[in-house]
Amino acid sequence: MTLHNLPDITKAVLFDMDGVLYDSMPGHARAWMEMCRREGLHAEYDEFFGYEGRTGASTIDILIRRQYGRAATPEEQKRLYAIKSEVFASFGPAPIMAGATEAVAAVVSAGAVPVLVTGSGQASLLEKLEKDFPGAFPASRRVTAHDVVHGKPSPEPFLKGLLKGGVAACEAIAIDNAPLGVESASTAGIYTIGVLTGPLPQGCLSAAGADEEIASMDACAARLADILGQ
Repeated sequence: MTLHNLPDITKAVLFDMDGVLYDSMPGHARAWMEMCRREGLHAEYDEFFGYEGRTGASTIDILIRRQYGRAATPEEQKRLYAIKSEVFASFGPAPIMAGATEAVAAVVSAGAVPVLVTGSGQASLLEKLEKDFPGAFPASRRVTAHDVVHGKPSPEPFLKGLLKGGVAACEAIAIDNAPLGVESASTAGIYTIGVLTGPLPQGCLSAAGADEEIASMDACAARLADILGQ
């Protein structure tokens, strides 16, 4: 069931980062698992794909609550996320997701504004954006974990993305690959394309509120070019 109408004129496209612009989720899951191993926290590799879109602090809080029955302290959130981030960075640069360059280019060519809306605060990826997508995501058009109080699935990240893009929800399209991100964008009132780039079952993004569910970023690039009249 379609929840939102396609914009008559699309003025901005709000992109998630991990699993949309970069094929980075396997590396994130490995880094979380290594942090858990060092800290003696119990976790399963696949669960981190389900947490995608949450801030690092929120994910750490889940792990600590499950193991110790209490909230994570701010010190624990900071220390454990630093470990995870260091491990992730040690893997080397995450590759650009196939189709992501074309998707962003379609938006820019149409005269629409690309905006980054990520739950990540991973500096090693954020620092690559200008090199990999020149001029597309300046700091003024980025929403990261450092910019929100409530991460995905709260609508706050995408609502802030609309503000940074200078558009209304009815003038934008959101692209996300995770149920929490899709829920965030949909709840913000944005026409949402869910892209299945990870080990998630078909239909899960539609169930989370995606107006369209697409199988890859290559297909998403073609769909954006069609929508934008390229």
